[in-house]
Order: sequence, then structure tokens, then C-alpha cells
Amino acid sequence: MKSAVLQLPGLNRDRDMIAALTKISGHVPVTIWQTETSLPDVDLIVIPGGFSYGDYLRCGAIAARMPVMQAVKAAAERGVKVLGVCNGFQILLEAGLLPGALMRNASLKFVCKEIKLEVVNAETDFTRAYAKGQIIRCPVAHHDGNYFADAETLSAIEGNGQVVFRYAEGTNPNGSINDIAGVINEKGNVLGMMPHPENLIEAAHGGNDGRGIFASALDVIAA
Repeated sequence: MKSAVLQLPGLNRDRDMIAALTKISGHVPVTIWQTETSLPDVDLIVIPGGFSYGDYLRCGAIAARMPVMQAVKAAAERGVKVLGVCNGFQILLEAGLLPGALMRNASLKFVCKEIKLEVVNAETDFTRAYAKGQIIRCPVAHHDGNYFADAETLSAIEGNGQVVFRYAEGTNPNGSINDIAGVINEKGNVLGMMPHPENLIEAAHGGNDGRGIFASALDVIAA
């Protein structure tokens, strides 16, 4: 399957993401710059982490209004899979592709450490490599990862199975409501998550718990 990685000023996890996608799929993803208004024919678009535009205004607010995001929205409407990690998650929320908002961490401090995630929904195109309820390890590195949604929205996403990952075993690093670490859209093709699965895909990383997200999205799950 073909994939693409967005590149915007301030995003600094693009090389990590490119490396992960290449190692897992065997194909080097296409890189897409912020000013592009059309996208190549790909099956998966990834928005990596970092600090797009210095996190001015709000994290992801400026990036969400770049020309390339209109093309991403159009691709998502066609059913193309889109994954946003950390700042990428923030951009997807600001672009209106996912419900809710990300606020400053409850501690008001930048958090960089390993946490544990529960796979809440294992029936998505991003989680088929896991089992429902499975606990995986994953690193986080963010200052504004405190997920929030109003009561109506929260009830809807919980009821629709749109909560894909929760922080598990008391490892919530930011105060996210209901320990939410990752959500998916109603259509099931756009996933946003704060943890960095691209940094835990092989033995050199100390484990491969994050590999299943990419293997699922790229449809290269081992039989």
C-alpha cells in the first residue's frame, strides 16, 4: 500500500515516521509539503508530531489552515486513511476531522515518558493487529495532550466506539477526560492519537508494541 507523510514547518517527527512506514511496508512514503493543493494516489496519509508553526495561537491551529489540509480533507472524505500522531492529532482536531479538543497538560508541564495504552476498539483499520483490551507500551512527548469533549460529544464517541485508545494502569500523563489517548472519526478512516507508536516498532527501540498500528493501516499484518 502507498503512503504519504505531510511536512510542515516545525514538524520534527517526519523522519521517524518515514522510517517506520518504510521498514514496515517496504516502500518509502511520498512526502507532501504544506503548499500542495492535491495529493498523489495513496492509501494512507500520516501527519507526524512536532511543533507546527511553533504552536502559536493553538497547537495545530495554523497548520490546519494550510492549503494541503484541504486536500487531506478531500482525501478523507473519499475514504483514504489518515493518521495524526501528537501534533498531527492536534492538527486533525483543529481541521475539524475529529471531535473534541486538546488542552494544556493538567500538570502544565511538558511530559516525555513511556506510558501504557489499552486497545479499546480492535476492529478499526488501525488496530486489527491487536486484541480488544490488550495493553501495549508507547512513548509520549507533549505539552498539550489533555483531551476534552463536551458531555454530548463524549457520550457520542464513547457510544460509537470512536475511542480507540485509553491510557491504562494509571499512566494518564496529561489529565485527558476518560483517559482518552486516541479517537477515530465516525467513518472509521481518520485516527488521531497523542502517543508515538513510530518510536516503538523494533528491537532497537526496546520493543515493537507500536508496530501493529502501521501494520494494520498498511494491511501488512503477518498471517
